Amino acid sequence: MIRHLTFGLRFLSCLALVFFFGSNWAGGGQPENLPQKYLVQLPFQPPPQPDYPPGEKATPAPEILNAQEQERLDSLLPLLEGKQELWAIAEFVHFGKHSVPHLVKALKMPGPRIRFNAVETLSIIKDPSAAPALVEVAMETNEESKIRSHALRVATRLDPNQVIPAIEAMAKDPNSTIRNTAVFEARNVHRKEILPIIIRAIPDPEQYVGITARNSFWLLTRFSGSIHDWEISTPENRKEWAKEWWDWLEENKERFESEPSPTTPPRANLEVS
Repeated sequence: MIRHLTFGLRFLSCLALVFFFGSNWAGGGQPENLPQKYLVQLPFQPPPQPDYPPGEKATPAPEILNAQEQERLDSLLPLLEGKQELWAIAEFVHFGKHSVPHLVKALKMPGPRIRFNAVETLSIIKDPSAAPALVEVAMETNEESKIRSHALRVATRLDPNQVIPAIEAMAKDPNSTIRNTAVFEARNVHRKEILPIIIRAIPDPEQYVGITARNSFWLLTRFSGSIHDWEISTPENRKEWAKEWWDWLEENKERFESEPSPTTPPRANLEVS
């Protein structure tokens, strides 16, 4: 009995809803019965801005370091590894170019973490005088590959004219990761001497190294060669294809002979494209 009563109430409720909404739908077809609607822009008052006190300026680094400050920077070198390494990096960055000789010492300290952080700190300081020491690290065959690769990247950005010997040596390294880093960073060296080094890397035993070399050559010269299937290529294929790049370089060598090759590389980039 209760079940039948409940069902009846539900049925009546459904009929009422259908009648209510049905009447609204029917009236909806008569737009003249609907009220007019207007879009109104309400006034808006922006919230008050917080009143922060003026920040304190950092103490500038001294122009010349005294003996006590020199000793302090040397004492910070072991802290490049450990829980305070970020603080130590910030201290070296604060002293700027004065920190470079001390960080160069860290490049030969035991502990790969110290050496890697020293390279990273030099990249933040951005002093070109650190480039020769970084090139030396990049060419050190007994160094870890990640430190060598990072040293070459930083040296290339500090002074690309000084990394050509490192790129040439690293492009022949037994480690394929080192070879790939060398030909990748070659695209940032706008010097004619870098082009033969890149072409010699196209027939590399590792396919991805050859493709990286091809891309670096294109970025420097906008020459891409004929269409080849590089994804399934063999070293023999790439050695044969590399002849196109040698022929192109021979035909266009006059473009790169307008500027003599200096014994001391200039700081300015020499565009080859």
